[in-house]
Amino acid sequence: MNNEPTSSNSQTDWQRLDAMSDEDIDLSDCPEITPEMFAKAVVRRGLTAAKGKAQVTLRIDSDVLEWFKSQGRGYQTQINQLLRAYMEAHQEARQ
Repeated sequence: MNNEPTSSNSQTDWQRLDAMSDEDIDLSDCPEITPEMFAKAVVRRGLTAAKGKAQVTLRIDSDVLEWFKSQGRGYQTQINQLLRAYMEAHQEARQ
């Protein structure tokens, strides 16, 4: 991995971009968004929890919780995924 700092000087020609109109922008390499694309979209923020999820109070060792929180956004989802994997592995073992 390259650890050299990136330049803080922008090489973007901002004056040229500011002078462009919408018609001047080349969109040939990005397709128009269709209603079908929106239908397949997944919204992850700002909505209530998905059906089938229950809000619980769970006692977890504080260092374990802090480690998951340090992983950033989505730590609760990560915990859920790990618990699901554990559950599925043990369900398979009993069958």
